Amino acid sequence: MKYFLLLPALWIVGLGTSLAQNVQINSERLQKSLSTLATYGKNDKGGSDRIAYSVHDIAARPFVKQLLTAAGLEVSVDYAGNIIGRKAGKNPSLKPISMGSHIDEVPNGGDYDGPVGVMGAIEVVRTLAEAGIQTDHPLEVIVFTNEEGGVIGSRALVGGLSEAALQAKSNAGMTHAEGIRLLGGDPSKISSLARAKGDIAAFLELHIEQGGNLDTKKLDIGVVEGIVAIEWWEFTFKGKANHAGTTPMDARKDPLLPAARFILAVNEVITRDEGRQVGTVGKIQAFPGAGNVIPGEVKLNLEIRDLSSEKIWKLYAELEAIAKRLAQESGSSLAVQHIEVASKPALADPEIRKIIKQEAEKLGMTTLSLPSGAGHDAQEMARIAPMGMIFIPSRDGISHAPEEYSSPEAIANGANVLLQTLLELDRKLSSKK
Repeated sequence: MKYFLLLPALWIVGLGTSLAQNVQINSERLQKSLSTLATYGKNDKGGSDRIAYSVHDIAARPFVKQLLTAAGLEVSVDYAGNIIGRKAGKNPSLKPISMGSHIDEVPNGGDYDGPVGVMGAIEVVRTLAEAGIQTDHPLEVIVFTNEEGGVIGSRALVGGLSEAALQAKSNAGMTHAEGIRLLGGDPSKISSLARAKGDIAAFLELHIEQGGNLDTKKLDIGVVEGIVAIEWWEFTFKGKANHAGTTPMDARKDPLLPAARFILAVNEVITRDEGRQVGTVGKIQAFPGAGNVIPGEVKLNLEIRDLSSEKIWKLYAELEAIAKRLAQESGSSLAVQHIEVASKPALADPEIRKIIKQEAEKLGMTTLSLPSGAGHDAQEMARIAPMGMIFIPSRDGISHAPEEYSSPEAIANGANVLLQTLLELDRKLSSKK
C-alpha cells in the first residue's frame, strides 16, 4: 500500500463527502515532525530516554506546542500537565472530538510508541486547515502526561487519579506530583479538571500495534476491538527449608515443585480454549535463595489478560484450584493475594470501529480486527466517551526497544485513516443532533 501525497487545497470547495476523501496528509512533513521529536532524549544505544518528567520530556514540550500552534490550535496545559490544543467547530454547541496520545517513553525505548498518535493527530488538523475544512464539532489534540508510568494524564482527565497515585514514585525517581509541577501542572487542583461522561463527543487514538499481527500478515490497518483488562495475583507456596545435602529426596517439602508444575498448568489452561486470552508467570522468587538450601517459600506472579473480565476470573478460578491441589499433594501450603491493577477492559465503540474499517477500505487498505494487549490512554478515555483506536504495523512486532519501527508508508496510512475517520465521525454525529 503506497501512501498518498497532499493534494492542493483548491480541490476542496466544501465538506462534501466525496471531496473530503480527496484530502490526504503530508507524509513528508509528518515524518519530519517525528524525526525531530526523536532527537529529544536519544541515547548512545539508539534508544529514547524521554521518560516522563525528565529533562528530555520537558525540553520536547515547547516543540510539540509549536506544532500545535502551527496547526491552528489554541494551546494550554491543564493541572495534570496534559498539553491540549483546541480548535473551534462550526457548531459551538457540540462537544469536541478529541484525538491524541503521549510523547513520553520507557527507558531506552523507541521513537514511535505514542509519538505516532500525537504527530498524526497534529498533521490531521493541519491538513484540514490547509484544505479550508472546518468540522462541525470542535477539535482537540491531547498530549497526555506520563502514559508509560501509569496513564497519569488520562486518568486525571477522567477523574481516576488518586492522591496515593500522585505520591507514588515515577520512573524519573520523583513523585508524580513533583513531576507534574515540572510540566507546569498543579497537583492540588487536579480533581477540578475531571471531565464527565458526554463532555467529549468521541476519542480517537492512532498507535503502533506493539505486536506482530499486522506485520506478519502484511496488513495495513488494525481496527481495535478494545483494550484488554489486566489482573495480577501473587501465589505463595510454603514448604520447609532444609539442607540440600543432608535431606533425603523423599523427606523433603520443597515448594518449588508445586510452583513449577503450576507454571506448566498456566500454559495448558490458557491455551486450551480458543480465544486471545494470555496468561504469564513473569516473576518467581525462591527463599532463602541459596544454591545449597531447599527453598522454604516460593512466590510467583500470575498475570491474565483478556477483553472479558468474566473470562479472566473464570480462568483464575480454575488455576487457583489446580494450585491448591498441587500444594496439597506436595505437603506445601498455599496463599494467594490479588494485586490491584489500574487496568479494566475498555471496548471500542462499535460504530467507530465500523467507520475505521470502512474508511480504510475506501482508501484501498487491508484491515484486521484485533484487541490491544497493551494499555493506552484510550482505555481511560473510554470511561467518558465513545472510543476508537487505529493500529499500524510494528516491524517484527517490536516495541519498547530501540529497534521499534514503523515505516513512513505505514504511518501515513494510519494518519490518512485517522483523517477520514474524523471527517466521517463528525458528519455522522452532527446528523444525529
